[in-house]
Amino acid sequence: MGSQNVKLLSFLLSPIGHRVEWALKLKGVDYEYIEEDIFNKSNLLLKLNPVHKKVPVLVHNQKPIAESLIILEYIDQTWKQYPLLSQHPYQRALARFWGTVADKIAKTSWVAMCCSGDEQENNVKEAREVMDKIEEEIKGKKFFGGDNIGYLDLAFGWIPYWLPVWEEVGSMQIVDPLRHSAISAWITNFLTHPVIKDSLPPRDKMLVYSHRRKAEFSSTPRG
Repeated sequence: MGSQNVKLLSFLLSPIGHRVEWALKLKGVDYEYIEEDIFNKSNLLLKLNPVHKKVPVLVHNQKPIAESLIILEYIDQTWKQYPLLSQHPYQRALARFWGTVADKIAKTSWVAMCCSGDEQENNVKEAREVMDKIEEEIKGKKFFGGDNIGYLDLAFGWIPYWLPVWEEVGSMQIVDPLRHSAISAWITNFLTHPVIKDSLPPRDKMLVYSHRRKAEFSSTPRG
């Protein structure tokens, strides 16, 4: 479906890379997947994303687009089938706002996994407070997008599968199934969706990778 010359540079274990994969699959767009070694970045990646030098990068008709949330909007505007965003300007703006929240709280949760002591406690506290707000947003809904997975489901898509790994590696809890019952129900709906459940990375590899990054974080001087 209008998928000529579509390539995706990503990393198997990247939650933001999977956002883009899921969007393409939900819309039925064929694409060429190019796996990147983020520890030894290719010249192609450095050429396509010279500013941030990160995945994911979508290439459409030889034109690169970086940053996962921007890519989601581009995909939604380019391929009209299976809309991810509302056509209403206010709802679109609201979704973009929560998308930035999704990225911020993902970083907070990741740092919480990597650190310890008071620093971890403060990051966990901040993440839990935001989860309380997300709980109110998803309450009474199957998905953030209503009956179908939408932009915000993809933006928050790291919570159902990646966050439990981070919680295990960091010996912490951010999502409480009792306190966040609506999020827990959404997690089940999200992970059982055919496109999602068939496109998840191996959990054992995620654990190994997360332990490695935690060790690297702990050994890096910060001031």
